[in-house]
Amino acid sequence: MLSVSNVSLRYGKRVLFDDVNLKFNKGNCYGIIGANGAGKTTFLKILSGEIESMTGKIEISPGMRMSVLKQNHFEFDTISVLNTVMMGNKVLWDIIQEKDAIYSKPDFNDEDGIKVGDLEAQFGEMNGWTAESDAAELLSNLGIKEDLHYKLMNELTPSEKVRVLLAQALFGNPDILMMDEPTNGLDIETIAWLENFLADFQNIAIVVSHDRHFLDMVCTHMVDIDFSKLNIFTGNYTFWYETSQMLLRQRQQKNKKNEEKKGELLDFIARFSANASKSKQATSRKKALEKLDFETIVPSSRRYPGIIFKSEREAGNQVLEVDKLAVKNNDGEYLFKDITFQANKGDKIAIISKDILSITALFEILNGRKQPETGEYKWGITIKTSYMPYDNSEYFDELAMNLIDWLRQYSPNEKEEQFIRGFLGKMLFSGEEVLKKCKVLSGGEKVRCMLSRMMLQEGNLLLLDDPTNHLDLESITALNNSLKDYPGNIVFSSHDHEFLHTIANRIIEITPNGCIDKMMTYDEYLADERVKQQRLEMYGQLA
Repeated sequence: MLSVSNVSLRYGKRVLFDDVNLKFNKGNCYGIIGANGAGKTTFLKILSGEIESMTGKIEISPGMRMSVLKQNHFEFDTISVLNTVMMGNKVLWDIIQEKDAIYSKPDFNDEDGIKVGDLEAQFGEMNGWTAESDAAELLSNLGIKEDLHYKLMNELTPSEKVRVLLAQALFGNPDILMMDEPTNGLDIETIAWLENFLADFQNIAIVVSHDRHFLDMVCTHMVDIDFSKLNIFTGNYTFWYETSQMLLRQRQQKNKKNEEKKGELLDFIARFSANASKSKQATSRKKALEKLDFETIVPSSRRYPGIIFKSEREAGNQVLEVDKLAVKNNDGEYLFKDITFQANKGDKIAIISKDILSITALFEILNGRKQPETGEYKWGITIKTSYMPYDNSEYFDELAMNLIDWLRQYSPNEKEEQFIRGFLGKMLFSGEEVLKKCKVLSGGEKVRCMLSRMMLQEGNLLLLDDPTNHLDLESITALNNSLKDYPGNIVFSSHDHEFLHTIANRIIEITPNGCIDKMMTYDEYLADERVKQQRLEMYGQLA
């Protein structure tokens, strides 16, 4: 067990955590959620001992080993990939190092023999003889090929380093596993493998993630950071969100009788339990929900931005034609070629690829910012696009400009200040916050500003290149709901599984050798055996 007793932390006048008391039990996976800046990563650092709280203590049951996903991608640059993974079990790694040092002594004596005998016994008890093969298997499962296992870490790409550090955290079956954004930089197949790994994990897992599908698939409990307090709720993210929203609506309906409220909530719990079969955690979660005391759940104080896209005019039947597009990277190699498709009225197209550079290149071409090597594209005459690029830095070059002046430049006829303030208010910029300078905006705040800009443009086709990047769960949820309801066309990309599945009715995957184009949802795309075969062919991976 891992317990947190009376933990508090403040920075100056700002109270981050106040008198936190929690217990984390074996067999559960806990998802840490909270608005941007609430202290999710800081709380993980307190649990791991990297940061010391002002009051209280962290206690771990004797003999339990904690493993933490490392965030410093350069920490192991001079170490081989295989050894980096095995270093994840510090006790075992220290035994290996000590054994090797004794065996290499030129004056090996009887005392050394006794010592190394004890070390060999410990080594065997910890399954040391299979440590290297276990580490290699983890690496292979995470997409690190065998020819990389003996290379130094500094010879790997950033994406490969992320996977090795993830293997390091998972190595040796730790008693407590803590991971901050473990799905960042992972492809579809690797995320699915990690979901299955954590669903079968029998010890304590604690994760921070903005991927709602991932939280739904692996978590048995949510730890909500709200008003400097942390509360544990049974269930995954969707259960926490929908229950919290239901209770919020009930609180607003002041005349509703308590028994009616209780009945509505218990009915929801029963339905959620029955529908939990998508997750491998379903059985244990269903049992936990059946025992749930609904009075322990409280409405969240979270604020969700008001994102509503309107079209100036309805799109015609001619939307977009793309014919044999090809583009090269800076080294002269093709990112993709022979990309051909036709967008139809009502399409909400998710653009996916193993190479995010290919996705951004396509968006830049469609927005007229980049010229293809070959091929062409044509928009319908009724189409008015509104674009959110992956990199929005150029829109905030005027660092001294405040938010009112920034948004006014995109407002038709330079609307009066009250109109602009109202728009910013919808995006959670209120009071003096609207006078913030562009230079102090966080990544998430910049994305919310870009969404405001898009809403003012009233396009009938939205182009969004990974719009969920930098957003917190509340903003992602609000944007997700808005795009589901949007009546116009959408062409978008995202690394958020739930976002892709619930918005797109068509999937186009960009490969080096053309595109795969299917009228289906994202989950259907992933499950389709013919698509799997086609993907192998298009990426040249058939044996």
